[in-house]
Amino acid sequence: MKGKSNGGVRRLVLSGYYGFRNSGDEAVLLSILTALEQAAGDRGIRVEPIVLSGDPAWTEKQYGVRAVPRMKIGAIRQALRESDGLISGGGSLLQDATGLGSIPYYLGVMALARWAGKPTFVYAQGIGPVNRGMFRSPIAKAFRKAAYVSVRDAESAELLARFGVPRDRIDVVPDPVMGLPLPEAEAPGGAAGRREPRAATGEAPAGGSAGLEADKPALVGVSVRFWRGDRADLDRAAAALAALARRRSVRLRLLPFHRGSDEEASRYVMERLAGAGAEAELAPAHEEPQAMLREVDGCDLLVGMRLHSLIYAANREVPLLGISYDPKIDQFLGWLGEKAAGTTEALDPESFAERAAGLLDDPAGWSASAGDAIRRLKEEAARPAQRILQLLTERDRG
Repeated sequence: MKGKSNGGVRRLVLSGYYGFRNSGDEAVLLSILTALEQAAGDRGIRVEPIVLSGDPAWTEKQYGVRAVPRMKIGAIRQALRESDGLISGGGSLLQDATGLGSIPYYLGVMALARWAGKPTFVYAQGIGPVNRGMFRSPIAKAFRKAAYVSVRDAESAELLARFGVPRDRIDVVPDPVMGLPLPEAEAPGGAAGRREPRAATGEAPAGGSAGLEADKPALVGVSVRFWRGDRADLDRAAAALAALARRRSVRLRLLPFHRGSDEEASRYVMERLAGAGAEAELAPAHEEPQAMLREVDGCDLLVGMRLHSLIYAANREVPLLGISYDPKIDQFLGWLGEKAAGTTEALDPESFAERAAGLLDDPAGWSASAGDAIRRLKEEAARPAQRILQLLTERDRG
């Protein structure tokens, strides 16, 4: 059964962790919407997205798209009947680390699409951890039946292959957020008069350490999250940041990527920094992804636990240091030829401070080493949208 779109319009239902005002997941949604719009424009067609959202009214207002409640099966079925297909992703949807509900929910939405006769497309997902064997066969079945499967790292591809998904059917692509632009007026060279991208110029950022006035501190963005129950990981992060503050004149700005929990984690770190004699400030928990991207763009260095804080930094070519709590952090850093500065289990303050100071002193060196990889990731981030619209076009012709 073909979709009900007319002429040059393709309707696509988007399923993910959307509408919860988590900056990383909202950035994934905006990135996918942007990539679909660009790919559709290249083909002379138009995409009408229908987003499954935890807060449909907010999603519609935020992105100017149609949204329906993600937990109302009748609304989901109606959206699928009206559509040309379902996009599942991106993000870490199929995992059982945070509970047993995620995998059945997202696989269930894919099953509803198949029952409606619509193709399913997996968009740059990060798979796992999948600790319970009962989930592996259903994941493999759903992905074998998908019209297109893309994942955001090689480890996810290998995990799917072990579950029984043919490896040659899995496209490994960057996280969609690598392609997220700033608003055009704020992009480099735009009306806001921003600097050129660091990797493009090989120069230190305006206000960065290499050309910094003696009394002007470097701006260091910091993204932290709760992970260990005893918060020893946040204690170590605070100690590392304090060690950096003793070495360099820095302005530490905590960037909460998840409203509520990240704000609390940030305040926890700020209290320990104050106790160590290092001051820090808290940025707003922006609901608009590009507002947080703008925050990161203004930094001279980004220190991040959240995956998307590191992706934002790479997107804007800001030197970065990752603190790993999950293999996905190490996998992304590996795309850039980097290694984590430490983990939630081990982080040496002085070694961290030395690496951070080196990046502040020589941002051009970081740009030279990471610039080619960043440009490649940005180009490849658009591939799933291009491939999905190609497949839909071929399906219509068939």
